[in-house]
Amino acid sequence: MDRSTVTQILQAYETERPTLPEGRPWIGVCMIASLDGSVVVSGASGALGNPTDQHILGTLRRLADLIIVGAGTVRAEGYGPPKKAGQRIGVVTNSGAIDLETELFQSGAGFLVAPESASIDERLVDVIRAGETSLDLEAAIALIPELIPNAQFIHAEGGPVLNASLLRAGFVDELNLTLSPRLVGGSGARMTVGAPDVNQAMDLAHLLVDDDGFVFSRWVRR
Repeated sequence: MDRSTVTQILQAYETERPTLPEGRPWIGVCMIASLDGSVVVSGASGALGNPTDQHILGTLRRLADLIIVGAGTVRAEGYGPPKKAGQRIGVVTNSGAIDLETELFQSGAGFLVAPESASIDERLVDVIRAGETSLDLEAAIALIPELIPNAQFIHAEGGPVLNASLLRAGFVDELNLTLSPRLVGGSGARMTVGAPDVNQAMDLAHLLVDDDGFVFSRWVRR
């Protein structure tokens, strides 16, 4: 990937993300999917991607004020601390069954987003709690400024259950979707799992194609 390509990617994704009327941060979902709709191969998304996809993911992470991601994705992808200094990663969990000895949490970058019932030692990790026995994501997002003041852009990295919760709450303001030129079969999940029927219109902001045939699209809420 030459310098001009890197510059074009930054220009494509470094766009205005407006403050929403209700005062909550702008939330963008980032996912990759195969041609037949799977978001994983053998339980992880890494085999679907290529260097351009990884560069776009890194660009979005640098542009974001914080990252949220589901606990299952953190375990499957082996998350470490972010490269952007001072950035936090919120790990969404209903059970609280998270290994706090990993580098993500030992670095101080990781925090948990969980319901009141989740068994978590808050002496060891920051926790945003919302909901009694299951996470109230809408309330949790409203509490984020208490931990990360002035957060304007939240970058959500899945997995499908978290995406479904965001969609259910009406919180998908932006979708950054990579279409991988692969057919993978299997029983991998689609982009959302467990969302109710919705009909949210999105507008295409840009469409990029690289030499490997990967398609990179950015969609924003209509």
